[in-house]
Amino acid sequence: MSRRTARETVFKLAFEYSFNREFNSDTLELMTMDATMTDDDKNFVESTYKGVINFYDELKSLIEKNISGYSIDRIYRSDFIVLMVACYELKYTDTPFAVVINEAVELAKKYGEEKSGKFVNGVLKGVISEGQNG
Repeated sequence: MSRRTARETVFKLAFEYSFNREFNSDTLELMTMDATMTDDDKNFVESTYKGVINFYDELKSLIEKNISGYSIDRIYRSDFIVLMVACYELKYTDTPFAVVINEAVELAKKYGEEKSGKFVNGVLKGVISEGQNG
């Protein structure tokens, strides 16, 4: 399994979480039963998913600070979740910024609207800029 597919799994888990704000161990177990998923993939999925949950409010605030002209409650949920996962990776992992942005943009294009990729790209560049200046 590719890391891109593992990220997509995290996106799906976090998307579910965004509706009821409850950790679902059954869904996590089901989503990581894929025979092509390596132990590294499983660890990435679990740690990233739990990280997004544990830092949910902090990540949401970070996104809010970097969206101009939008209310956090009015952006597409898929864009919001892509941003949550990407912001977690930017802040708490050593994944290169360019990789995080590229993967997030691809997920946004797949699950969002026509302009989702550009929107996600712009927000993440703001997050990176803020992190380097703050």
